[in-house]
Amino acid sequence: MKKWLSLTMIFTLAATMLAACGGGNAEPPADETPAAETPAAEAPAAEEPAKSDVKIGMVTDFGGVNDNSFNQSAWEGLKAFGDASGVEYNYLQSAQDSDYIPNLNQFVQEGWDLIWGIGFLLQDAMLEVANQNPDAKFAIIDGVVDAPNVASVTFKEHEGAFLVGVVAGLMTESNKIGFVGGIDIPVIQRFEAGFRAGIEAVNPDAEVIENYTGSFAAADQGKAAAATMYNQGADIIFHAAGATGDGVFNEAQEQKAAGKNVWVIGVDKDQSITFGNEITLTSMMKRVDQAMQTVSQSLVDGTFAPGIVNLGIAENGVGLPENNPNVPADVLAKVQEFSDKIKNGEIVVPETPAE
Repeated sequence: MKKWLSLTMIFTLAATMLAACGGGNAEPPADETPAAETPAAEAPAAEEPAKSDVKIGMVTDFGGVNDNSFNQSAWEGLKAFGDASGVEYNYLQSAQDSDYIPNLNQFVQEGWDLIWGIGFLLQDAMLEVANQNPDAKFAIIDGVVDAPNVASVTFKEHEGAFLVGVVAGLMTESNKIGFVGGIDIPVIQRFEAGFRAGIEAVNPDAEVIENYTGSFAAADQGKAAAATMYNQGADIIFHAAGATGDGVFNEAQEQKAAGKNVWVIGVDKDQSITFGNEITLTSMMKRVDQAMQTVSQSLVDGTFAPGIVNLGIAENGVGLPENNPNVPADVLAKVQEFSDKIKNGEIVVPETPAE
């Protein structure tokens, strides 16, 4: 039987993610004494965190740590945690699926205290290595490993994808919308199912064109898929394809330069930061970085718990970026309306595409 994480850990994850959305610095009063009249105080040097004996490693899937998607988000989260806590951290990059077990075993043999696997594709490899090494601790993103020494963090991608489907359905001018998936696996099917449902909720007349490229690391295939969709009349494409999605953005840039009004909806992190607001309509955020930090902190605190935690809109695990300059206020209001309905259970988003 699959074991669920304790309520304490779930609430801790949710609280950490909610806190991540706050913050901001107040502006100084306009009538403050000019700096020239007041001796400037030297800012205190930032204190280095005390070095910790804890070591946390991470194994990527073959999308790579610079995939502009969930591998990169995971690494950024682990790196931020390590820099703040003094914990030692590192990653091993998998070039192919046959690298998963050797990479996981390398961290085990070197005595690392927590070993992360990033992505659904590492499920089987982690189950094998975890069963062979019951004293080691593991965690996985986007997969479920039923073992007593593994924490599994999954997301309700379908809920977040529903919200960007609402954006696409309300903002398309051609009534043709594209979806580019990577490998046809359950996590990517959840993206497609939620996206289709969100479009259907606000624009049932829109046509959705989908293409699974079969890879998370083939930008050329993403570019070719996007070219076909844009040439068929799609004006918005949502990708859930890891580094393959880079090609979707590349094609959109070329189409935009040729005078076509086309957009991309990014995935996993705010991809406007990488590709610019000129072509990024919005993004479907997964707070992989916060999940990495929270579970890693539980190891340091001695509260690490194996089992499953599933993060959706209610837990602030998925949603849109804080800033959406290309999405009108009335569309964002509609997104909030649907978000509230999903949160309170009024809408249950499908997890698999309709046949």
